[in-house]
Amino acid sequence: MDEELRVVTERLRAEAAASGVPDALASHDRLAATGDRDELAAVLTEPGQPLWARELAAFRLGTAGDRRAFESLVLLLNHRDPPRCAAAARALARLGDPRTARAAAALATNELRVAYALHPVRLLVELRAPEAVPALITTLERRLRPHDPHRRVALACVEGLGDLGDGRARPVLNDALAHPALAEAAVRALARIPGQR
Repeated sequence: MDEELRVVTERLRAEAAASGVPDALASHDRLAATGDRDELAAVLTEPGQPLWARELAAFRLGTAGDRRAFESLVLLLNHRDPPRCAAAARALARLGDPRTARAAAALATNELRVAYALHPVRLLVELRAPEAVPALITTLERRLRPHDPHRRVALACVEGLGDLGDGRARPVLNDALAHPALAEAAVRALARIPGQR
């Protein structure tokens, strides 16, 4: 078992144990051990499955490259619980589904869900897809408004744009220099863009 799977499995085992549902631990352990992808995929479509079971099945399928996990992982990527978002991002990065970047860009730029945009932003940077730079620019522009409470998302955009090194990011990174919480990261990001002085 790799380290990522071990961490996810332990977290979800604790959730199963805390649920108070009879046989939840046995169900968890079966899902964690099975090599049957059809059994895992069935958990994603069967009604009444607990969230921990759906997440475990989706994570295992996603990291194995089984695209049946895509929709479930995208839903988890935008969940209010950061560990679920992080696990979904890791699985989506390994899934290799061509729809992933478009879905992550839609989540990152959704103002109604911006509080949960951190992991979609980071996933876009990791994927280095064509959608990444425009989505990060859009998200960062919105975060530069006065009194915006989502500084972690803004900082992830600044750092991500530096990692991507695309010249289209220069104007928004220059604007970020005026924000004390972002200025240092913006200087570093601008220095990573080829041709930047």
